[in-house]
Amino acid sequence: MKHILEGTRVLDFTHYLAGPSCTRMLAEMGAEVIKVELAPTGDGTHQLPYIMDGRSGYYVQQNRGKKSICINHKDPRSIDALKEIVKSCDVMIENFSVGVITKMGLGWDAVHAMNPKLVMCSISAFGQTGPLSHHPGYDYIAAAYTGITSIIGTADGTPVLPMCAFGDVGTGVSAAGTIGYALLHAERTGKGQYLDISLIDTYYQYNDTGVEGLSLSKGAYMPCASGSHHFAGGPLGFYQGQEMIILIIALPLQWPRFCEAIGMPELLTDPRFLELVDRRENHMELVDVITEWIHEQESDQEVIRILEEARIPVAPILTAEEALNLPHLHQRGTAQTITDRALGEFVIPAMSYRFSKFPPLELQAPFLGEHNEEVLTKLGGLSPDQVRAMVDEEVLVSEPIPDSSVAAE
Repeated sequence: MKHILEGTRVLDFTHYLAGPSCTRMLAEMGAEVIKVELAPTGDGTHQLPYIMDGRSGYYVQQNRGKKSICINHKDPRSIDALKEIVKSCDVMIENFSVGVITKMGLGWDAVHAMNPKLVMCSISAFGQTGPLSHHPGYDYIAAAYTGITSIIGTADGTPVLPMCAFGDVGTGVSAAGTIGYALLHAERTGKGQYLDISLIDTYYQYNDTGVEGLSLSKGAYMPCASGSHHFAGGPLGFYQGQEMIILIIALPLQWPRFCEAIGMPELLTDPRFLELVDRRENHMELVDVITEWIHEQESDQEVIRILEEARIPVAPILTAEEALNLPHLHQRGTAQTITDRALGEFVIPAMSYRFSKFPPLELQAPFLGEHNEEVLTKLGGLSPDQVRAMVDEEVLVSEPIPDSSVAAE
């Protein structure tokens, strides 16, 4: 086997990020992923930066290893062909607004009747049920509804937008894992099932202490944004060094070792810092003490060395460029160098799943509609003449493939 999902076929009606990040992982685990892009422009990420020579690096990153068909879904021939493909698939996944896939004639009841072993997964902002289910939404919207945004920000309560897709990617990872378990169940029983995966469920799960603490305390324990330092006490936060910002975390069991490491054992008997609750109430005084110690050292690197030797979790706050050049990320393959047929060589984040028996696959991202004829004649029940007629009528759309490109795997 080339990878763990070899022999698994996925019909992929996803676009932008949450869905494509899921099907990207399935492709990277060896599944055959048929990406259905809606004519005339396909997945909206074709237009997202960074774009070079008309090709989006964002699209390439999220769609490596997939086959692309670009089809006018309002044409009955298209739907008939897609229904035929469903019959040979193991998984179908979509992230349209709630109800759209059913209106296309490919809702759960319909596809389950066509293929009882099929696993179908819907990804949405708010889920398929509930009062918010029909509202449009994206990553940040789900974060806002789950209390997460309210605890990310400045100490005065001003929310901050994280410049990364925690919810979209996290939901994609959750969906990929759920699909794996559903495939295991289908293999054991011969029965497929429907999976309802949402950003709001994923985000609410990120509340590590907020929900149970707030509920148990009847509101006395109130999670809140606290800027650069965690509201629960410390040290746990960002400290301004001489040249950089340093993150230091010393949990209660590490507190005595931390005090010894910085040469201040007297802090252990200081009534301001005796217990975690004391350090929480006097955290700004503790921040001043630690910041003063940092600035007494010969360099920020020396601060990090001292704490690392004492096994205190510490890290410099790296820029995106510094992280891109971090040897650890490259040695583990976390920062993965790929080669695209049009863009050449560049680095993307690798998927987080690791398998001892399966190294990463060499994959290519498709061009829009690149696999129209291959997929629709082999799996969709159409003849080459029918495909050509649909191309002529612009029911099928494709973009030109550069002459220097080789066929995708």
